[in-house]
Amino acid sequence: MKSNRSAPRFGAGMRFLALSSLMMACAALCPAQDQLADSPATNTGSQINVNWLYGSFVPKDVPLKPLDSSQRLKLYFRQTYTTPGIYLKTMGFTLADQANNAYPEWGDGFGGFAKRLGTREAEFVIQNSVTALGDGIFSWEPRYDRCRCSGFWARTRHAIIRDFVTYDSTDRSLRPQLFPYVGAFTGRVVVTTWKPGNPNWRVEGYQAVITQVPYGIGANLVAEFAPEIVRMIRRKPKAN
Repeated sequence: MKSNRSAPRFGAGMRFLALSSLMMACAALCPAQDQLADSPATNTGSQINVNWLYGSFVPKDVPLKPLDSSQRLKLYFRQTYTTPGIYLKTMGFTLADQANNAYPEWGDGFGGFAKRLGTREAEFVIQNSVTALGDGIFSWEPRYDRCRCSGFWARTRHAIIRDFVTYDSTDRSLRPQLFPYVGAFTGRVVVTTWKPGNPNWRVEGYQAVITQVPYGIGANLVAEFAPEIVRMIRRKPKAN
C-alpha cells in the first residue's frame, strides 16, 4: 500500500539552487579561514567583535567590560543584519527543510523554497531581537568570553557552562543564560502562526529550545578553540 505522503525531492531547478547556495557558502568560508579566530578588522582591546561563524566574543587578552546601550545596539545590528553568519545559518536550515519537504503544502519548487527561506530568516531575526532586548533590559552579558584559564578540559567546561549562565551588569556575578532560549522559543512560536497545517506552537517552541542547547554549546566550543583550529588549518606538512 502506497503512502499518501509525498516524498522529499528536489526538482532540477532546486538542485541547481541548492548547489549554487552551497558553492556560495564554500566561497564565503574559504577566504574566511583567516577570520575564524579573529577578524583582521578587530581592534586591539575592542569590546565588540562578531565572527561570521560563532558570533560575538571577547578575546582572551581583552578585559571583559560591560557594554553601554550604544554598544549593545551596534552589536545587535552586526549580529543580526550585517554579518554573513545569520544568512549562512538561515540558508543551511532552509536547505534541510527543503530536502525534507517540510510543510509539503508549500510545494518543493522555488515558491516553497522562498517561503521556507523567509520563515527561517524571520525566526532567527526574532530570536536575535528578543535575546538582545532581554539582555539589554537586565544588563546581562550577550557575548562569549574566552576562558582566562588553560587546559583543554577547563576550557571545554567553560564553553559548555557559558551556554547556561552569563554575567550581570558587573560582568562578575553569574545569571542564568535565559534569553537565547526565550528568543528561540519566541521566534519559532511567531513563525508557527503562518505555517500550514496548524502546527502545535508549544511543541514547535519546545523543539526550538532543545535545538538551541547543542547549537549554543557548539558555537561556544568553536569560539573557545578557534585560535587552535586556525593554527591546525594553517599548519603545513613537513617536507620529506
